[in-house]
Amino acid sequence: MKTFLKKYWLLAIIIFLSLILRVYKIADNPPSLNWDEVSHGFNAYSILKTGRDEWGVKLPLIFRCFGDFKLPLYIYLTVLPVALFGLNPFSVRFVSILSGVGLAIVGYFLGKKLTKKESGGWLTALLVAISPWSLFLSRVAVEANLGAFLLSLGGYFWLVWQEKKGNRKNLILAVLFWGLSLYAYNSTRVLVPLLFLATLISALKKKRLKRVVFPAFLLALFFIPVVFQFLNKSGGARFFWVSPVDQGAINRIIEKRVSSQLPAFVSRLFYNRPSYFLGYSFRNYLKHFSPSFWFFSGGDHYQFSLPGLGLIYIVAAPFLLLGLFFTVFSPRRCANAHLRGALIAWFLLSLAPSAITRDSPHVLRSILILPLPMVFISLGAIEITSFLKSRSRFGGKLLFTTFSFMLLVNLAFWWRNYWQIYRPNYSWAWQFGQQRAVEYVKEHYGDYDRIVFTKKYGEPHEFILFYWPWEPADYQYDQSKVWDYHANWYWIDGFDKFQFWNDWEVESKLKVKNEKLKLLLVTSPGNWVEGGELVKEVNFLNGEPAFEIISYD
Repeated sequence: MKTFLKKYWLLAIIIFLSLILRVYKIADNPPSLNWDEVSHGFNAYSILKTGRDEWGVKLPLIFRCFGDFKLPLYIYLTVLPVALFGLNPFSVRFVSILSGVGLAIVGYFLGKKLTKKESGGWLTALLVAISPWSLFLSRVAVEANLGAFLLSLGGYFWLVWQEKKGNRKNLILAVLFWGLSLYAYNSTRVLVPLLFLATLISALKKKRLKRVVFPAFLLALFFIPVVFQFLNKSGGARFFWVSPVDQGAINRIIEKRVSSQLPAFVSRLFYNRPSYFLGYSFRNYLKHFSPSFWFFSGGDHYQFSLPGLGLIYIVAAPFLLLGLFFTVFSPRRCANAHLRGALIAWFLLSLAPSAITRDSPHVLRSILILPLPMVFISLGAIEITSFLKSRSRFGGKLLFTTFSFMLLVNLAFWWRNYWQIYRPNYSWAWQFGQQRAVEYVKEHYGDYDRIVFTKKYGEPHEFILFYWPWEPADYQYDQSKVWDYHANWYWIDGFDKFQFWNDWEVESKLKVKNEKLKLLLVTSPGNWVEGGELVKEVNFLNGEPAFEIISYD
């Protein structure tokens, strides 16, 4: 144990830092659980209590939820922390926290392998631990973080397989972790086949195709349920919501085809869904290499990054470019230069799943590239330090120390913004106020015959189920549950004494209210009619009103 600590004491400190940054006041920032997070949590709670999901399906391989069909691994792994710590934000975000820490550990081994130095591993682990791209998402219950960890762990063994001249054990381990990632995050269902195709090409070139037969068979086993899910459309439900070829795109294709001066068959050849999809995806792919996206502004989705701040600290930008340059154009500087093709393939292919969706570049959907940018940053920093070793007074140590110090300064600046600016000003993006509203309703539940929630802020039934928490078996078999399926979504309109109304329905439905019923209305500000008494206001953290709770006798 002493030998282990002596060798890995700095890595242990970095891992501890990574954990503290991800656990610290996890229930307070992000400001509240969003609807996806409470869905994860309640379904894990339902599995724990009944062995069934919220819809009563026994141990599903894909969770129906709202109609976006969530993959199962994150939810099943969340069962354990829910059993140990109860149904709360820490339990729901626990798997993502550990995935972020695990990604830093994988980064250590990748950085050490690429740079051939222990310091390269330490620096990579530190970069993953503190970089906004990983840190922010590790504090949110997102399947993508778990998917990125499993994919990177498989990627490490994949590179070891390349290095060990075809040791099949490492490729089997890679396939096992890649196979698990297929049930964690949808984007891996695009990337894993591409990576394995690269494996087959590599094996074919090196005349060791026989060594990949069993791993290929094993990966095929993982894909069997995936194929059945796509056949019954549940596996492709998520892509429906993010596909660039929506009705608007189809209308534009038709418009261009009609207005084209080309012959009809040529026009159809140029203006069609496949050509639109390929062109759109290629443009999206290039957008991911924007310096603004990486270092200055980040993404446009407020639940995945801090607005106006980059995903990687700007001080690391020169070293990232140098690391990429050394990997691509100077293979002698890269450990085991024949690994260069595998690293580059992983780096370039990892952005493909994000490129084929809307809203690119997208912080969450491009997370499968981690921790490679941090690995290349470390390579750049190590190489420059080595170059200065015999050419400067401090032998490159001053540069390395200054860089590490500046990283911590950048972290301090980002951390301040995360708590002092982001938390109060963007609590609205996290459906903040739902918990306080549910707590008030629970306290006065017995005083009313009917309780109505607005649908303005997402799926209110999930927040009731989670924060109550509701007994899963009672919800699964509730005969008063009202729901329907339309627009590729499952809409819950009521259960027990609860009803869920759209804002535009409130006025008309209140006017025909049965006077004998005592009704409690939880609605958006100003969205109620005379005759009621305002009994409670719930505000966002910036002081702006989120809910008004009105009592009608």
